Amino acid sequence: MNTLKKLFLILPEYVLVASALYYWYSTLNMYNPIAIGLITILVLQIIFKNKISGIILSCIIIILSLFMVFAVLSEFYEFPTFSDKSKQFLIIGLLYFLSTLFVSLIMLFKYATLPKKPNRSIV
Repeated sequence: MNTLKKLFLILPEYVLVASALYYWYSTLNMYNPIAIGLITILVLQIIFKNKISGIILSCIIIILSLFMVFAVLSEFYEFPTFSDKSKQFLIIGLLYFLSTLFVSLIMLFKYATLPKKPNRSIV
C-alpha cells in the first residue's frame, strides 16, 4: 500500500511532462518556447522538489486546465448539430484537460502536505 502511495505521489510531474511533450509534438513546431519552458520547469521541479514552486506550478496548471475545460465546452456548444465529430471533440478535450486537472490536484496535495525543511543557517 505504501509503495502504491509513493508511486501515486511521484506520478504527477511525469504525467505533466508527457502532456507537455504531446502538446509540443502536436504543434508540429520544433521551436516552441512555451513547450520548452514548461518542460524545463517541470524537469527542474522533478529534480529539486521545491515546495513553494510546486504549489505555485500546480495552481497555475489547475487554473489553465479549468480555463481549457470551459473553452472546450464553449467550442462544443458552437457545433450546429451533435455529430460524431462534435462528440469526439468533446470526449477527447474533456478527457485530456480533466485528467490534467486531476494530476495537478494530486501535485498540489503532494506539495501542500510536504514537510517543511529546517533552516540551515550558518552560525
